[in-house]
Amino acid sequence: MKTQDITTSSRYAKDRAETLRNRANLATNRNLLVWYQQLYREQFRDLGSIDGLNVLEIGSGVSPLHLFYPSVLTSDVLDLDYVDYVFDCHEIDKIQAIADGSLDAITLTNVVHHLKRPIEFFRKAAAKLKKGGVIIAAEPYFSLLSTFIYKHFHPEPVDFSIEQPELKEVTGPLSSANGPLAWLIFARPKWRKALEEDFEFETGFFRPFSALAYFVTGGISRRIPIPNALYRLFFPVDLWLSRLFPRIFASFFIITLTRK
Repeated sequence: MKTQDITTSSRYAKDRAETLRNRANLATNRNLLVWYQQLYREQFRDLGSIDGLNVLEIGSGVSPLHLFYPSVLTSDVLDLDYVDYVFDCHEIDKIQAIADGSLDAITLTNVVHHLKRPIEFFRKAAAKLKKGGVIIAAEPYFSLLSTFIYKHFHPEPVDFSIEQPELKEVTGPLSSANGPLAWLIFARPKWRKALEEDFEFETGFFRPFSALAYFVTGGISRRIPIPNALYRLFFPVDLWLSRLFPRIFASFFIITLTRK
């Protein structure tokens, strides 16, 4: 085996172990589960009941989506025994088990900024959607508050200077990232124009979601011991601030792309 193959295999093994560890941590963080539950409600608000819909999640390794919506099909690039499909989402067009034009929705949470070529993924994923089907993605939003946090207190790189809408280097599914990648794709007209052939999306495409609510849970790898009852009171205030003053407070956004 080549040295490069060994290195890549080692990184994927490390990412798999981290995924399982993070999944276990998340399952015991009640406040973070509240945050995710509210996020999913917001993501699916226009779909009504999704029990009768064909919905696929990309990047299900750590995600708790299946806890709240058991009918959703799960997938990941890592070989995990609790997901329905294992594949690289850049090659979703080659997955015969998911028929073209069969999906009502594809959902991704904090996944796009880990992708080597996000626009390529979006365009290939379009073929799997029914006409009028949607891709719903939740990603970091870069406000005054969140930019400071993401730059100084978050482990993932933050690079606004990229010249192409892709990652410069890929070392593993978790270890490769650029926090503002998705935000830049939809903020820069030239980049988002590449998606307009296949999708329609709102002019006000950034739907802000929460300010400090994610961070005060401790996130996936930590836990801050705030009483759950207090957190539930804090969350709607935090959400309100992110929507009223997004450029100051918002830390995440939701984007819905509708298949033409």
